Amino acid sequence: MTTSDSGKDITLRIAQNPEADELLGRSPLAALVGMLLDQQVPMEWAFTGPYTLAERMGSDDLDAGRIAAYDPDAFTELFTTKPALHRYPGSMAQRVQQLCQFLVAEYDGDASAVWRDAATGDDLLGRLNALPGFGTQKARIFLALLGKQFGVRPTGWRKAAGPYGEAGSHRSVADITGPESLAEVRAYKQEAKAAAKAAKTAGKTRTTAKTTARTTARTTAKTTKTAAKTAKAAKKPGGSPPDK
Repeated sequence: MTTSDSGKDITLRIAQNPEADELLGRSPLAALVGMLLDQQVPMEWAFTGPYTLAERMGSDDLDAGRIAAYDPDAFTELFTTKPALHRYPGSMAQRVQQLCQFLVAEYDGDASAVWRDAATGDDLLGRLNALPGFGTQKARIFLALLGKQFGVRPTGWRKAAGPYGEAGSHRSVADITGPESLAEVRAYKQEAKAAAKAAKTAGKTRTTAKTTARTTARTTAKTTKTAAKTAKAAKKPGGSPPDK
């Protein structure tokens, strides 16, 4: 447990593991790495990753400078050693190292500097979006996490976070405060996935229907044209229908 920018103690329940959550609460880099790993794996697995990585590096925290300078093959081995830190341990090891190299180059290795003096929500969103491995959606979710649970709230942060910044929502990891909210967020994600799949299926159905309609129209037009030519030929003196 640590203290947020607002002076309140931070107690996280994202990883659903006391030691892993404690690290996330006190280590800005661990929180960033957890967010980076939150992709195509259960959220608990992703946010336990920083704690497991720190253990394998023989430390109680993550250090951006040390990770940035780590031998790439040896660092990948830290991820691939069973149990693996991610579903795609090799590629995620590379992304984590790239993130830390960026932090060293741009923020002197201080992860919290990414948001410490951000003037506005849009400013912070831009900084997060510039991080290796952080697309717009991931950047907005992390911005919402900073605002909702870390007390990092520059002007306009909710708007910059988009729907993830809405109060009382259960859309992302930013809204997880325990087992119940985790279940709600997971249910929302499943519903959103099902809706996207249904929309995709409907789109394919509409495309197929349009293609069928065009094919039918062309066939009908061709048949009509052939019938017209046949009728015209039959009306000529001594005419006969063209050979088939």
